[in-house]
Amino acid sequence: MVREGYQPDVVTYCTIIDSLCKDKLVTEALNLFSEMTGKGIQPDVFTFNSLLHAMCNTGQWEEVITLWNEMLANNCKPDVISYTILVDAARKEGKILETHDIVERMIQDGVQPNTVTYNVLMDGYCLQGKMDEARKILNSMMTIRGCVPDVYSYNMVNGFCKYKRVDEAMELFREMSQKGPFPDTVTYNAFINGLSQLGRLSVAQELLKEMSACGLIPDLITYSTLLQGFCKNGQIYKALGFFKVMQNSGLKPDIVHYSILIDGLCNAGQLTIARELFSGLSSKGFQPDVYTYTIMIKGLCKAGLANEAYALFRKVEASGCLLNSCSYNVMIQGFLQNDDVSTAIKILHEMVSKGFAADISTATMFVKLLCSDTTGELIHEICKLR
Repeated sequence: MVREGYQPDVVTYCTIIDSLCKDKLVTEALNLFSEMTGKGIQPDVFTFNSLLHAMCNTGQWEEVITLWNEMLANNCKPDVISYTILVDAARKEGKILETHDIVERMIQDGVQPNTVTYNVLMDGYCLQGKMDEARKILNSMMTIRGCVPDVYSYNMVNGFCKYKRVDEAMELFREMSQKGPFPDTVTYNAFINGLSQLGRLSVAQELLKEMSACGLIPDLITYSTLLQGFCKNGQIYKALGFFKVMQNSGLKPDIVHYSILIDGLCNAGQLTIARELFSGLSSKGFQPDVYTYTIMIKGLCKAGLANEAYALFRKVEASGCLLNSCSYNVMIQGFLQNDDVSTAIKILHEMVSKGFAADISTATMFVKLLCSDTTGELIHEICKLR
């Protein structure tokens, strides 16, 4: 373009910078920005917003502030998008007080926050467990600022569940259903997830029925969430029944659902059924991933079948999967639990040679063994790892 005698203008530069930012090529975008300003071309708010957003996404808080100050120095007035990006950058840094100050400054500068701005602000408070403050912001955005909440505004339902404030979560959820916007599948999933984690599975099931009655179709996430809830709360037979309900609904379970169920069966001592389910995966068109293999290996170890677990452990890479740190730690812990220290140390050597490290559970088990090691042989073997 330049070779043919055309000089890029602000629109050309802005378009290319925005494209680079969307492709996460922040350094290249900044270089082009420097070229642009070096030629005396004044960046507009769109250019600054593109760069600010890209920096925010890569966690460059200091650089965001520097660019913000440059924006003001260039007499480029920030708009609602600019301020919202700055609030989001502060939120990601955990600077919750700064997010509030930015919004206050925004209003003082005559720029009115929109629903997205308030959503980001509320999310920051929710992440820090300050649910009452988040709730106050939701109320004020409607009554004082006249902003209409969207489904993302009510994501704090999950936050209330996370902090075991289920009654308040239900109150907020019902408020949403009555005042709008109407909850979508994502909102229902978030609430069902929160309830499942707290063991409130009967309420979660009622929500599933309500969801279907409202014309919303439960998706794979809905079913995996409830399936996980049943398994984690020791209700394995309900999990099996629910799995059949899912299959009858027309939704095809994926490897995630099978992995959840196999894990639940192993933890419930139903190893025979877990084995059958695992062995039948290939006939259903599924290839176990390293996560599924590790679940089965852990289940076998828990049942005292460390040698069978080890045989499966060795089949993982032959199947095309790569063993990871979790796989090694589970296998080592399995042998330690079954008093086969020599094999555990052998696998520990292999794990370290592949660049993996012992997790806290593995390290604790070895520390206990070292404390009872009267011969010094274990210490000698461990020292070989250095």
